[in-house]
Amino acid sequence: MKLRVARHTNDLEKIKVFYLSILQFELLGSFNNHDSYDGIFIGIPNLDWHFEFTQSLDHTLHHFSEDDIIVLYPETIKNYNSLIDNVLKSGVSIITSKNPYWNTNGKMFMDPDGYRIVISHLKTE
Repeated sequence: MKLRVARHTNDLEKIKVFYLSILQFELLGSFNNHDSYDGIFIGIPNLDWHFEFTQSLDHTLHHFSEDDIIVLYPETIKNYNSLIDNVLKSGVSIITSKNPYWNTNGKMFMDPDGYRIVISHLKTE
C-alpha cells in the first residue's frame, strides 16, 4: 500500500521552501493549472509515501487541533540534530506540545499553515 497525505494551502511557495529547505525533503513532482489547482509532491525518493500540497483560487481555512500532528523520526541522532538546527536557524519557534510525551521525546513546531510537526529523537523499531 502507498500513502499520500494531501493538504490544501494558501501559500504553496512558503510550504515548498519550508519542507524542502528546513525539513530536507525532496521535490518529487509538481503540476500547474490542473483543473485550476497547482501542486507539489514532497517526500523522499523510493519510499511508499509522500505529501501533496495544492493551491487554488479558493482560500482555505485551517482548523487543526493541538493533537493533530505529523511526527518525523530521523534515522540517526545526527539527522535529528541537523533538522532541529535547521528549524532554529530558520527562525521557526519550538512550541510546547499539549501531549507531554512529545515534549520529552522530541521538539514541536508549526509549518507555515499552522500544522504541528514533531521531530522525535526516538527510534521507530
